[in-house]
Amino acid sequence: MRYLLLISLFACFQVNFAQNLGDNPLQSKDPIQQQKWVDSVYNSMTVQERIGQLFMVQVFSNKSKVHEASIARLIKNQHIGGLIYSNGGPVRQAQLNNELQAASKIPLLIGMDAEWGLSMRLDSTYAFPWNMTLGAIQNDKLVEETGRYIGEHSKRLGVHFNFAPAVDINTNPKNPIIGNRSFGEDRDNVTAKGLAFMRGMQSAGTLANAKHFPGHGDTEGDSHHMLPTINFSAERIDSIELHPYKKLIKEGLASVMVAHLNVPSLEKRNGFPSSLSKHIVTDILKERLGFNGLIFTDALTMKGAADYINKGSTSKGRNKGGEIDLMAFLAGNDVMLMSEDPVTGISRFVEAYNDGTITEDRLAHSVKKILMAKYKVGLNNYLPIGIANLESDLNRLKDDLLYEELMENAITVVKNTNSLLPLRNLETKKIAYVSLGDDDGSVFLDELKKYTKVHEIKGDKLDDVIAKLQNYNTVVVGFHKSNANPWKGFKFSQREMAWLYEIARTNTIILDVFARPYALNDLQSVENIEAIVMSYQNSKIAQEKSAQIIFGAVGAKGKLPVSAGPYFPVGTGETYNSLLSLGYSLPERVGIDSKLLSRIDSVANYAVEKKMTPGIQLLVARQGKVVYNKNFGYHTYEKKNKVDFDDVYDVASLTKILATLPVLMELEEKGSVSLDDKLGDLLIEYKKTNKKNVTLKKMLSHYAQLKPWIPFYYATLDSVTKKPDPKYYRRSPIKGFEVEVTNTLYMRNDYMDSIQKVIRDSELLSSLRYRYSDLPYYILKKYLEDFYDKPLDEIVEDRFYKSLGANYTTYNPRNKFSLKDIVPTEVDNYYRYNEIHGYVHDMGAAMQNGVGGHAGIFSNANDVAKIMQMYLQKGFYGGKRYFKNETVDKFNYCYYCSENNRRGIGFDKPQLGEEGPTCGCLSMTSFGHSGFTGTYAWADPEEELVYVFLANRTYPEAGKNLLLRENIRTEIQRLIYEAIID
Repeated sequence: MRYLLLISLFACFQVNFAQNLGDNPLQSKDPIQQQKWVDSVYNSMTVQERIGQLFMVQVFSNKSKVHEASIARLIKNQHIGGLIYSNGGPVRQAQLNNELQAASKIPLLIGMDAEWGLSMRLDSTYAFPWNMTLGAIQNDKLVEETGRYIGEHSKRLGVHFNFAPAVDINTNPKNPIIGNRSFGEDRDNVTAKGLAFMRGMQSAGTLANAKHFPGHGDTEGDSHHMLPTINFSAERIDSIELHPYKKLIKEGLASVMVAHLNVPSLEKRNGFPSSLSKHIVTDILKERLGFNGLIFTDALTMKGAADYINKGSTSKGRNKGGEIDLMAFLAGNDVMLMSEDPVTGISRFVEAYNDGTITEDRLAHSVKKILMAKYKVGLNNYLPIGIANLESDLNRLKDDLLYEELMENAITVVKNTNSLLPLRNLETKKIAYVSLGDDDGSVFLDELKKYTKVHEIKGDKLDDVIAKLQNYNTVVVGFHKSNANPWKGFKFSQREMAWLYEIARTNTIILDVFARPYALNDLQSVENIEAIVMSYQNSKIAQEKSAQIIFGAVGAKGKLPVSAGPYFPVGTGETYNSLLSLGYSLPERVGIDSKLLSRIDSVANYAVEKKMTPGIQLLVARQGKVVYNKNFGYHTYEKKNKVDFDDVYDVASLTKILATLPVLMELEEKGSVSLDDKLGDLLIEYKKTNKKNVTLKKMLSHYAQLKPWIPFYYATLDSVTKKPDPKYYRRSPIKGFEVEVTNTLYMRNDYMDSIQKVIRDSELLSSLRYRYSDLPYYILKKYLEDFYDKPLDEIVEDRFYKSLGANYTTYNPRNKFSLKDIVPTEVDNYYRYNEIHGYVHDMGAAMQNGVGGHAGIFSNANDVAKIMQMYLQKGFYGGKRYFKNETVDKFNYCYYCSENNRRGIGFDKPQLGEEGPTCGCLSMTSFGHSGFTGTYAWADPEEELVYVFLANRTYPEAGKNLLLRENIRTEIQRLIYEAIID
């Protein structure tokens, strides 16, 4: 009976203890063991050791050994309880932290201002966006994830308290110290973001700290250099500024930092800092709000506190005798943060304890809270920080993925006259880019160029710039300010505003602001600015994502977290969906393992090293996102020009599906032709030929008994010298000889008709079987040009390339691009006797002024991917429908598979047996084509995958096709599919 009574009493004790600690955010999952540890440690300490726990001193991991030694002495002699790290690198901080922890009798509580994560990103000072940027995001789960990731970073670095989130409601655009550190000006949005951030960070085991109590949002002075004043009424502060604290406290907020402020409505003593005010700290925070977590002062070194207590003293401005520290403690704070003189402060505390100013209960109250926090973060079982892999652990792939998603969700379209954004109808747009601000915008410009032709306009004088802009109908103005830290300047200069107004007066413009929203405050008018995008920061990812939003590859989702001038109140933001243009992202965003995908690098490098091709452009896209786009090697084996993204390759037979086929598909959809139409009905000159009954379906399925190839050029060579016969050629253009084969070889105009006659008169193969042939595309070119009464290059440019933004896709690239941007294909020693550079490699296409239905297109991987993505999306791309779903399905169908013919209509299809054009590891609904020069493009609707491989394996001679022999293109394709993880 007695035994049962003891059990019952113990159970009651547990229940009562749990009740007492139930609203204590410092309580661990094992409160009984936690209390035992706390009491044991507390009882083992001397009074001075207990007092030392109340002090957290500042440490710089990038300072001298002298500084480090001084901190070590404080730990050894003053028994300080914690450190707050500032400046320096993470590895050095971890090493120093291990040394200092080893010097401490009781493990140190480590704090850090890591509001945006740790400084490990290559393109930005911080790991994640500023709070102001996060405040624009409408999905609070993303903010919670941000908090969790930052918590994981902090924990990995041995940081127990992160002094975040700042829940100041920033209602003053001139606030010099909060600004970007605030989630915004709307009370409920700040509260929701603060809650989400806190939940995320504390779920990772790092304790949160809400600051700056009671609210630092409406100040114009820098609290590091003065004592700013908050002039709101007590009722206003309770309703607005304290609202986030009330909510976070109820949800288990671990700590609060009390601000360095003068708040007359809450503290009657004028100029008395809030961090020293018992009414603010104890009466309001602890008693009225019921907060039981740790309370930190703001930095006690801030100017203003000593000024008040030392009035009339010659030591004005100094922490005379530790009085500031003592006043902060007596006000109700638990941790004295960054005391100006911790030795003196601790000495004054000991004196106050001995004379009864500090009671034992008061001391135990705070010290035991600190010890509870230490237990909660695991310092009862302290282990040193592991240095191995620290940098990689703080710079994780998932951090980059989240950063990208955050920027996509934050960037805000604040003005959009006549739905200018996202940009559509690119065929009607002539776009210029003008850069303002004092930071780099090159990433933004490069990303814009991925969507269509964009020219940067520069000039020292406004008149010169305005004159140049007359050639354009759309101007993107990027305002780029430093992303180095959240306090950097953000305003337009007077000169920049004058330029902006004048450019806007004479042009349709899109203003993209890569700075905090308050940059718009000084604009006197936005009437002539058709569209304004707020990108918040000038990081690499922000620039990339903003360009993608402008062109509709990513939808617009953000809302302004603050009012930006008189024109844009808080909450402004136009949203729109993606236009299904290609975006650019990381592999894991679309279910691909980046490490597995990177294996294709070695295959591409192998192909270049073994001289299978001088260079390669490689692109992989999935779910509408380009996730791999790399270049390998050089234009030639002389290694003078590295392959660049803007270089164009002769894509050879990809021309069939990039140029001729889409034009035919359009006509078939309109009913102008049918796949069952016969050549004799389409072209009158075929009515009496052996090809009169050949249908488009059979011809384009390579199932029409047509010869695979006719060497038309061979008949124009001198029979003895085997060089171009003067009968057919001239070295310079003259009347009747204007077909430009090269710039030193011009063919007779009438020989193009001879080519068509040779095809009409050619014999059919003896049996009906699958046989790949170029001839259908010679025939189709003739038909299409007759139908539209214009050359094929103009047809496809006007009807497809311009609107797709495929501005690197063209016939005869020498007319548009510099030779340094065109990859050569061969040193011809059999027909043209010259390096083929900027002219089509295929002889038959060369004999048609470079414009063949079967060959002649030059392009880069990005443009080829756009066209393949359009097919993949069943004829829709960039907000425009080019074909109906059923049209694409009709052409992407194997009509003669039963006859062992894998081909679709124009499209190649996967092999039916062991050998074929693919890795054999993709769906039968996939389609694509390859080209003689080493090119390859393939799309798979089931995996939503596009793969583009461009090369010039024919250089310097076309002989051995090692790319094909060693299956380089299909081996890369296999590796891509093996990297798919969803």
